[in-house]
Order: sequence, then structure tokens, then C-alpha cells
Amino acid sequence: MSALMKREHFTSYNTRMHADEHRFHHDGHGFGGGPRMAGWPERPGFGRGFGPGFGGPGGRRRAKGDVRSAILSLLGDGPLNGYAIIKAVAEKTDDAWRPSPGSVYPTLQQLVDEGLITPVGEGRKTEFELTDDGRAYVADHEDELNRAWASVPQPAASAVELFQAVGKLMGVLGQFRHTATDEQRKAATEKIDETRKALYLILAD
Repeated sequence: MSALMKREHFTSYNTRMHADEHRFHHDGHGFGGGPRMAGWPERPGFGRGFGPGFGGPGGRRRAKGDVRSAILSLLGDGPLNGYAIIKAVAEKTDDAWRPSPGSVYPTLQQLVDEGLITPVGEGRKTEFELTDDGRAYVADHEDELNRAWASVPQPAASAVELFQAVGKLMGVLGQFRHTATDEQRKAATEKIDETRKALYLILAD
């Protein structure tokens, strides 16, 4: 495939990145990034690591070179599409790093232009795989690519415990959807409001 054909193929693929971006924001890990529970109103995110609302998904902004290295490293294991790359990075880092479509897709285009990767397939099935030059680059820069993963900050144990506690709370709240009476829901709402105020006091201490 010529360089011009690759660019045209990628441009066609890139017009669908907005659909992936929609999925990215509505298929997030945690509470607030994923689809809402049926019958419940939309809810804001709980915070960094819990979905949008407290710093956004993925923690701190990563350098462009880190995104490039991560993509090449992942494609060394086999072809992936853009959305799969985003999910793979999040899974590999326990959601400490979730790159945005706005950083992944331009980087894919750059790597195509450099001749290190090539698009394969059509439409939503389009994936990217390493070229011969790409495989040689990955082999020659293994240490550099690994540093992109090593530099990802890991969440503190207290943050993990907080996340788990919120998960347990959401499990209890789910039971109110089906089994609680109106009076029980009102009592639960009051208790949640009390807890929210208490948490603000902890932050102010």
C-alpha cells in the first residue's frame, strides 16, 4: 500500500474516532464514566480513578513520547485498533493511565507516516500492525519503550482502599433500586447527604 493510499485509508478511519471517543467517555472504569444504572438519574463522577468529575480519567497528562512508546510496545504483541489500544493501556496500568482518543489517533497517524505501522482491514475492523521497519524499531528500542510503562505512577494503597469502599457502597445502593420502600430511600438519601457533609469536613481538617 502506497504512502498516499495509507493516508487516505487512515483519514477514512480517523473520521470514526469521534464514535470511539464517545465510547471512551461512556465505557470508563469506575463510577461516573460508565453507563448509568437503569432507572437511576445520571450521576457525576466520584473522582480521579472513579470516572469524570474529579480530575478526569487517566490521571495526570502523559508526554506525547509516552503515548508513542506505549502504542509501539502494544503492537509488538499483535494488531490492535485505536479503541483497543486505549483499553489495553488502561488495563496494563490498572487504570492509572488511560490515554484519550485525541492523543492516540494523531500518534497512530504519525507512526503510519513514519512507516513503522500500517492499517489493515476496513471500516470499524481497521487495526494497526507493525511493519518490518516497525518490528526492527521495537527490537532496537526495547528499553526505551519499557520506560513508558515504568514511569506510570501507581495509586497509593489508601486510594485503592477508598475505591473498594466506594464499590461496596454502590453495591448497597443498587439494592435500593429493587427492594427498598419510598421511606427507606428517603432515609438513605438523608444518610448519604450526612456522609457527604462529613467527607467535606474531613477534607477541611
